[in-house]
Amino acid sequence: MSLTDLPILGMLRTRMHWHQARQALLAENVANADLPGFRPRDLAEPAGNGSAAGLAAPLGASVGGDGLARTEPAHFGLSTQDGPNADPRRFKGFEVRPSGNGVNLEEEMMKAGDNQSDYQLVASLYQKSLDALKIAVGKR
Repeated sequence: MSLTDLPILGMLRTRMHWHQARQALLAENVANADLPGFRPRDLAEPAGNGSAAGLAAPLGASVGGDGLARTEPAHFGLSTQDGPNADPRRFKGFEVRPSGNGVNLEEEMMKAGDNQSDYQLVASLYQKSLDALKIAVGKR
């Protein structure tokens, strides 16, 4: 077994690949900011990263569009899509232009900046893990 086949390094590599794919998708959103009818897209968090997105709902519960588990069918959801004050022109909190384009450049650039800093953090963790392994085996 090679040092780079360790599970922690595999998880860090997977996370770096996810950040690379997300950056490409965010760049596509920015590139199509003036295309009529274009809706911005984003990648979902990978499962199993310790965040709420990786947690399973309780047995017998259904998960609504707001991500909250409903253990009782009478519980109300927090969906703004079909509520009495729903605005069909809203897309994730921002206005959709009359041309149908839902890209907000400020939001996309904030996401890109956050994604870049998260990628740098994961890459740094990967490098530090490799350095620690090299010290442990006496190659440094």
